[in-house]
Amino acid sequence: MTSALPVAEAYPYLRAASAGIRHHTRSLAPRAQPTTSSADRVHLDVLHTHLTALHQLLDHLADAARPPHPTAGRHLATAHTRLWQAASAVHDAFHLLPVADETSAETECHPERLPEGPPVLTICQRHLAAGHVIRRKTTPSDLNTPLHGHTTACSQ
Repeated sequence: MTSALPVAEAYPYLRAASAGIRHHTRSLAPRAQPTTSSADRVHLDVLHTHLTALHQLLDHLADAARPPHPTAGRHLATAHTRLWQAASAVHDAFHLLPVADETSAETECHPERLPEGPPVLTICQRHLAAGHVIRRKTTPSDLNTPLHGHTTACSQ
């Protein structure tokens, strides 16, 4: 018989991911000049990867919670939708940032080296895959609903 992990040791990968995000937030905060660079695009791509992974996790948690705890399942489904909205905004911002050098090896397509396509397209492929999941479970009006007016468990 196995015993449950203490709360402090549970979910080490999620804790490490959160610590990584905190580290990057602190490292970007003291910037003096507000110029954008291709590194900002890399940060947004990695952040989009993280958001879509969280999106998938919330999808599974909402599905598991819904039958025995419908109210909790609805709240998780709402978080799932909001996370999609955040990922969509990050995806849009990624494409609006300037590319440092259009002809660099980083953005140039070499199918023999990158079977998934140029790096600039991997965010789009990931976004389309996540979009397929959200559109199967959510209506277009839910996807465009602003957060305002949403009641929380604390205000009920």
